[in-house]
Amino acid sequence: MPVVLDLNTPRPRHPEKAHRPDSPLAKKPDWIRVKAPVSAGYNETHAIMRANGLHTVCEEAGCPNIGECWEKKHATFMIMGDTCTRACAFCNVKTGLPGALDPHEPVHVGEATAKLGLAHIVVTSVDRDDLADGGAQHFADTIRAIRARCPQTTIEVLTPDFLRKDGALEIVVAAKPDVFNHNLETVPSLYLTVRPGARYFHSLRLLQQVKEIDPAMFTKSGIMLGLGEERNEVLQVMDDLRSANVDFLTLGQYLQPTRKHTQVMRFAPPDEFEALKTIAYAKGFLMVAASPLTRSSHHAGEDFARLKAARQSAR
Repeated sequence: MPVVLDLNTPRPRHPEKAHRPDSPLAKKPDWIRVKAPVSAGYNETHAIMRANGLHTVCEEAGCPNIGECWEKKHATFMIMGDTCTRACAFCNVKTGLPGALDPHEPVHVGEATAKLGLAHIVVTSVDRDDLADGGAQHFADTIRAIRARCPQTTIEVLTPDFLRKDGALEIVVAAKPDVFNHNLETVPSLYLTVRPGARYFHSLRLLQQVKEIDPAMFTKSGIMLGLGEERNEVLQVMDDLRSANVDFLTLGQYLQPTRKHTQVMRFAPPDEFEALKTIAYAKGFLMVAASPLTRSSHHAGEDFARLKAARQSAR
């Protein structure tokens, strides 16, 4: 019997998770709740993104801070499409086979940066394991396009790990972003279940290599709490990052996007984040952002100014 494809049936956003059993959705505590995005600034930011045909991680990953950030015309651009080649258990970005790169996207990002009047911009991407360089040259092209259009804007990149892509990291670092961010996301014992396509020590080595190539470049990384990690494991990650000379640490609460994603094991209270922030500063980080709603790009511009000031005062 021939197989009939129903082209009218929408493809699931996460096909690899479609047949997993549902995980319970834990009730969020009061300190997690945020306002719905309804401001004029939010609508204007949304219009600029759509007019330039751009994606944002704010939307694709379901960030809880989108209302606050977009009201201020702050957005994190997600380049190379909206479809990721990985299937991390925590992430709400669509999984599948991505399309071809848009050669005009770097210029469009530069134009949107100018329209939004951004003093500091964050550029991230989906994983593109299908590309020979993992998308490194596209990152570099985007950095240079922003510099050409907005020379005073400082640039932060949040990159994938470029696993098994020789020379990819060097391409991005050569384009001279002001901050190179790559998130470890969780502790090493949880990688096989939470971040199965990645390797903890490869990600750690990536951050270390950035400093070896350009010691003056700021480096940044972060993890989520609430995935089942132990406190001593979090402290070990801090030590590992400091051994790699990482300057900036972010700690935030994991929030479960759907019942098909990995379960929230616990909600860490605000005072726990404050305690971890104190410890992280004692371990030598120049900048630490730690709270339940902290995300890599949340308050990135203000944090970058503090990061530069901390380096100056440490000299």
